[in-house]
Amino acid sequence: MTPAINLLTKSKVQFEVLKFKHDPKSPNYAQEAASKLNLEECKVFKTLVIEVDGDLFIGITPATQQVDLKSFAKSVSGKKAQMADKNRAQSATGYLLGGISPFAHKRKIPVILHESAKQHQQIYVSGGKRGLEISICPQTLMTITQASFGSF
Repeated sequence: MTPAINLLTKSKVQFEVLKFKHDPKSPNYAQEAASKLNLEECKVFKTLVIEVDGDLFIGITPATQQVDLKSFAKSVSGKKAQMADKNRAQSATGYLLGGISPFAHKRKIPVILHESAKQHQQIYVSGGKRGLEISICPQTLMTITQASFGSF
């Protein structure tokens, strides 16, 4: 089990684990999950580690869209945002790229969930490993991660 699944189990919240065979050649992990699990892409969310003015944030956004870094920075009262360096992202979260989960990071990182998640009763996020997705209610995700909604 991954730290994410362990945390959700310990928290006694409702969630479901979905598995698929990850293709190492796949360039887009969230879209690969949607395709292989036959899920609506708008309900599959990718977990991104974003650096804003030197601080790390987690942005959770639909697989169908690119994050607007300027809007993201604004949503956290920052000025300049960029995707975090791969090594810094992996070190801070404890997960490999393509398997970064919104849950159970090595250190506390503020989480921002794209407001489009409000439209869904269930969304799919990484379970902490490539080829592992979690189906969860957005409000449960918000509670567990102490996230806020944002438009980015």
